[in-house]
Order: sequence, then structure tokens, then C-alpha cells
Amino acid sequence: MSLISKILPSWKTALLAILAAVLLIVAFPDFEWWFTAWFALVPLMWAVEREKESVVRSFVVGWLFGTVFFFGTCWWLTFAPINYAGFPPWLAYSGMAFVAAVVGLFPALFAGILAVLLRRFGSWGFLAAPFVWVFTEFLRYWLAGNNWNAIGYSQAFVEVWPVFLFWTARLGGVLLTGAVVVSVNCLIARTFVVLIGADEMRPKLKQCFIEWAAFLTISLIALIVNFLTIGELRSEVPRFTVIAVQPNVPMSYLDPIRLEQLRERQINLAEAEIAKLTAEQRSNILVVFPESPMNFMYTDDREFQKFIGDFTQRNNVSVLFNSAEPDSTNAKYFNSAVMVGSDGRKVDEYDKIYLLPFGEAIPSPLDGIMPGFVGNFSYGREYDLFPVGDAKAGVMICFESHFGALSREYVRKGADVLIEMTNDGYLGPTPVLRQHLANAVFRAVETKRPVLRATNVGITVRINQYGDMCDSLISCGPESYTEGASVWSVSKSDGSQTFYVKYGDWFAWLCSAVTLGILALSLRRRSTT
Repeated sequence: MSLISKILPSWKTALLAILAAVLLIVAFPDFEWWFTAWFALVPLMWAVEREKESVVRSFVVGWLFGTVFFFGTCWWLTFAPINYAGFPPWLAYSGMAFVAAVVGLFPALFAGILAVLLRRFGSWGFLAAPFVWVFTEFLRYWLAGNNWNAIGYSQAFVEVWPVFLFWTARLGGVLLTGAVVVSVNCLIARTFVVLIGADEMRPKLKQCFIEWAAFLTISLIALIVNFLTIGELRSEVPRFTVIAVQPNVPMSYLDPIRLEQLRERQINLAEAEIAKLTAEQRSNILVVFPESPMNFMYTDDREFQKFIGDFTQRNNVSVLFNSAEPDSTNAKYFNSAVMVGSDGRKVDEYDKIYLLPFGEAIPSPLDGIMPGFVGNFSYGREYDLFPVGDAKAGVMICFESHFGALSREYVRKGADVLIEMTNDGYLGPTPVLRQHLANAVFRAVETKRPVLRATNVGITVRINQYGDMCDSLISCGPESYTEGASVWSVSKSDGSQTFYVKYGDWFAWLCSAVTLGILALSLRRRSTT
């Protein structure tokens, strides 16, 4: 056997991996054929079954799948380099292919481990696939700093049976949702492999029937328990009004005159909505300006302090905006959210904790050697909450809506609502807008708190605690790359905390332990045979 044949899978197996990647790609925005995620991994698992005698070839199968999948769902990362940095398309897409290949190592690890389990335990190894998949996604989260387009996010916009989203996300977060999706994939794959290799069909069919019945019974019990405990939407009296401005500030260079015009335009948009409110609604108003290229610097800019203070006092409102705030411990700045009250004075500040690697912060070994694409900010350290009437709000700045650990910590500290301030304009009118929105949907459901998204170019929307969007009685929000404002009435929460808020990523840790335990057992059996 040649070296190439030892490393590379057959062309038929490679096609199965590519088919699996395509089926999973179309489950995500912009396609959003969410149902394909429930069987997308079957071709991949079958490919691993075909190559299970070689862990290396199985690894390559998973690597091919992962590379195609991540390139197909994250190609929008090329938009900014091509349109704003002047990269030739071939260079941008080559860089994207390299990134996809690196991240594709995690599905490759899944395929390699699955091959070991299939070789040791036969088709029973498929039943461990959900644990292994969650382990590799969780590992990606820790090593790569994010878990973008984890398979669970493909279900963010399901409207057919949203109760599924409730009990899985509130119990174990987006990774538990993904585990249920993968469970169906592994049952289909096992049923298929068992039946095509069955000498006696009847006992094999009985075996598969029992497994499917057990899975469906457990799912049904979980849904019933969730339905009985989830409760109905309470009839609540709104405690405060939020006006989210979507200014659609362009990403290109803006001279000082144009910046001043755009700043004034945001104020005009907000005041136009304030004028429409009833006297009751005007008693407690928070205006939210999104993250944008406006580059406010509240502490260092006395003129802006007066400008924003005059606005809040004139309209008797509080305002929340993005600002670069100085870090007193060094010469850097924080990427911050600042609130100014109706008296024109600063109320509080939150400094962004989860900075975008290489975009907003450079890892310490490379700090000072290379610049950040957006800046080199200091990491925030405090989970500050903002007062909104008698309620409290936690703020997520852009990329931070991806991190369940942040939103759950806010709720543990007493947050009644989560506010996301973001600017996806650098990435163009691409699938990133809906993919980013999917993160916010899960943060709302996981924490049982509404998420209010104020964005520069869209999608500005309110998401309630059940993952429903555009549920506001007043306005649901402007579409992408349009100028506008949304007005929402928000109530104080009941203070309850979900299992996920209390215990975090317990399920992911469990899957990691199970995976390593089963893998150790299989390797031990190998050494003793």
C-alpha cells in the first residue's frame, strides 16, 4: 500500500464528506434549511464507517468535511479585506481557505475518535457520537476562542416546534441543543449501517426500533416536563421604554463634517420616536446607540460630553452608547458601553471583556509586534450592570453575544434584560447578519431574558425570552442597511434563573469526560487484545 493510499480516503468517501458539509451549510443562513442539520452528518458518519480501519484516513475525511463547511458558512470574512483593505480576491479567499482548514481540524478530531470507537465497539460506537461531537465543539470554543456556527445554532429560527429550543437551551445551552440534533444523525447512521450489514433482518430491525423508541420516549418526557414548567407569558406592566437607533453609518472614511452630520442624525431619529410616545411611556426612556464607526470618546471629548448631556436633559432620557474609554493602568483604551442619565451625567460604564482576537486585541505573545485590525484594546474585568428604571441591564458589545458565559453571569448578578450593541457593517450584506442574530436568539432562551439588539446596519430587533423576534407591541425593528429606530416596552423579569444560568456548561464538561473515558477504554482494550 502506497503512502498516499494510507493517508487519503477513497474518492467515494471524500464525496460523502463533501455531501455532509453541503447539507450542513444549507442549514445555516442565508439558506436556513434548518431541517437538513438533522441528517447532514449521516454521510460523514458513513464515510468514517467505511474508513474506520485507518484513523488517519478517517481524520482526513473529517478534515475535508470541516474545511468545506467552515469555508461555505464563513466566506463573508473575506468581505472586509477585499472591500476595505484592498486585498485581491484570490488572496482573501486563499486566507479564508487556510482559516477554514485550521478550524476544520476539530471535525477531523471528531471523525478520528469516531473511527476508533467504531473499530472497537462496532456500530454501537455511533451512540457515542453526540458526546464526541459536543466535546470537539467545546474544545474549539476553548482553543479557538469561539464556537461560531456550532450545529445547535442552525435551529435558532425554527418555528415549527420551538418548545424543543426551550428545554434544551435552558437546560444545557446551545451545545445540548446540538447534541440532540447529532443524536438523530447518529441513530439514522447506525440504523443504516446495521441494516445494510444485517444477515438476519428481524433481530436487527427490532434492535433499531428499540433504540429509536427509547430516544423518542426520552424526548417526549422532556418536552412534557418542559411544557408543564415553562409557564405562559405573563401579563406584565411595562416598566421602561427602549428606543434603539439604527443609523446605518457607512464603513468608508468619514471626514469631521460628515461625522458631525451623522451624529446629529442619530439624535434626530431618537427624538422623532420620543415625540410619538404617550405621557406614560415617557416616564422612563432609554435610548440605545449601537456600536458604529462614529468612534465616540466620552471621557476625552468635552464637546461630546456636552452634546450628549444636552440631548438627555432636553428629552429627559438616559442614553447608552459605545465609546473608547481610557484604561488608567496603561496607555490603551477599553471598548466600552457608557450610560449617561437624564441629568446629563455619566451613570456607569462597561468595558468589553470578550475582545475579538486580532481584531480588537492581540494575544500577549504577539502584542506590540503586529497591530489589531480595529484597535488594540484592554480587556474589561467587571460584569457591570446598568440601571434602567427599577430594572437592570447587562450589555453585550458585538461579538460578545456569542458567549453564553457572559449573558449567564449578567443574569446571575440580577440582569432583567440583555442589550446587544453591534456593528456588522464591515462584513457587508452577507450571511453574517443572520448568523450573528442566531447567537442572540440562544442567549435569550438560555437565560430566559429578552435581548434587545441595537445595530448599526441591522438586524435591529427585540428577542423575547422564548426566542420570538419582533414581538414588541410598538415596533419590531428596521431591516438591514436601512436607517431607522425601534421602540420597545420592556418589563422587569420575575428574577428566576434557568438551569443553564445556574450551572453553565455542565453538559459540555460531561460530554468531554464521557468522550475521554470511552476513548481510554477503547485504547485499553486494544492494548490487551
